[in-house]
Amino acid sequence: MAASMSWRRLMHSVYSPAMAGVFTRITDRIFRARDRRGGSSVLLLAPLLAETDPKPCSFAKPLRSAGAHGAHGLSSHFQWMAEHVPAFRVPGTHVHILTSPDQFYQTMKARIKTAQRRVVMASLYLGTGQLEQELVDFLEEALQRSQESSRSPELRVSVLLDYTRGSRGQINSRTMLLPLLKRFTSQMRVSLYHTPDLRGLLRLLVPQRFNETIGVQHIKVYLFDDSVIISGANLSDSYFTNRQDRYVLLENCKGVADFFCDLVEAVGDVSLQLQPDDSVHMEEGMVHPYKGNRQEFSAAAKKRIMEVVNTAQARQQMLNWSEESEDEGVSEGEDDTWVFPLVQMKPLGISVDEQVTQRLLTDVAPDSTVFLTSGYFNLTRAYMQLVLGAGASYRILTASPEVNGFFGAKGVAGAIPAAYVHIARQFYNQVCQLGQQQRVHLHEYHRSQWTFHAKGLWYYLQGQPRPCLTLIGSPNFGYRSVHRDLEAQIAIVTENEELQSQLQEEQQMLYQRSSEVSPSTFDRPDRYVKLWVKLVTPLIKNFF
Repeated sequence: MAASMSWRRLMHSVYSPAMAGVFTRITDRIFRARDRRGGSSVLLLAPLLAETDPKPCSFAKPLRSAGAHGAHGLSSHFQWMAEHVPAFRVPGTHVHILTSPDQFYQTMKARIKTAQRRVVMASLYLGTGQLEQELVDFLEEALQRSQESSRSPELRVSVLLDYTRGSRGQINSRTMLLPLLKRFTSQMRVSLYHTPDLRGLLRLLVPQRFNETIGVQHIKVYLFDDSVIISGANLSDSYFTNRQDRYVLLENCKGVADFFCDLVEAVGDVSLQLQPDDSVHMEEGMVHPYKGNRQEFSAAAKKRIMEVVNTAQARQQMLNWSEESEDEGVSEGEDDTWVFPLVQMKPLGISVDEQVTQRLLTDVAPDSTVFLTSGYFNLTRAYMQLVLGAGASYRILTASPEVNGFFGAKGVAGAIPAAYVHIARQFYNQVCQLGQQQRVHLHEYHRSQWTFHAKGLWYYLQGQPRPCLTLIGSPNFGYRSVHRDLEAQIAIVTENEELQSQLQEEQQMLYQRSSEVSPSTFDRPDRYVKLWVKLVTPLIKNFF
């Protein structure tokens, strides 16, 4: 109770932007010297409240677009992404869009059962219910089979979770995995990422239920040998039953799987390592995320993670150049799809996803159409400016209050759906003020007894009946995704008509359960937002 009261007093004291700026400068001076001595600085909440959305980045147009092929030259149209990230060519027939929580869950169990070399799972947390236990049991059986089999004793399981969310409560993600860690110590690795922004006095004052708002490990990657699922879904029962998300399976795509395996391994290296006795420690030589120097930790973590990105990018550039320089090359239609992994880790100084997303939103052609979804509609200022200033048509899908994951929650969390209604109304008002109602449309997702967590976009070029590009993964296009959390998604560019049809069906399936927002929407009694909720909405925008 005392901690909760201290939290409220702290939030109240730094709510004013002017006070936040003063408080930031004072605390920076006080603790800068201590940081230089290697002590743990007190990162107070004030700096985290500052609005730091940049203006949209300006990008130089590429001098040369490599790899153009196909009727529409899609690879040439989007090849600029390869200047920022690795570019993997894969057969479109190896990419499968999963459409339901149950399909996601059953696919994971089936893949764990047949895994021979590696299972890699990155998520915010692992739940503690029956379905989650069944998943752990499948991991146990796979590890046991690998010990008994002379052909595949090399199976390794690596799990990356967030420290704060994974440690919440007496029964938590850690306690779910400890039996495996004790039994298969040499084959198991459980890494718990801790944000460097939660430290010092802030770490002591923020209650357990709210400490994850400062920043978390939010990547959702599930990898089985050379196949990988990229999603926005966590390892929790609702995500296996009645929480709508998005999921894509890249089957037998070794290059992509290797990249995400290396990425999760790198984040794991800078994370706390769970031990069989439930203790944690850092890898030898690594700076501690909240006891060590903040700048030194971020620099070391950035170096380790960007080594993975840069090495893969250089390797793929050489491979793609070699393939393009051959006269015969790949058989027509074989590798008709490009996969571009996008990583966003602003606390560590990594902003690849933000740069690519801004460029993509800048380059959308007039008369093309973008379908964009987010479970928590809270576009950054830069993204909002690009949407409102574009020539393309936008249809934006977000959760109605009753399918928001916080609907019916107790305390402050229960106000979050209303806060998102307020955010949506502010955005819609801007659309109307600018006279953009014919170009920018806002939709609300409805589904009884379900919640909505899908995020990403689909890009339809002018005159084309199917999307040629999608973004899919963990980011929500909001403040937290850009500035606080560790995020990863992929851009898929495809000329494969079957895959394009899958993407179109996925997009239509989600939007068929929606209704378009109009001025009367916000006049309904269930859209009424109390004054105090409006006042705390800027805080919610930054932390939820």
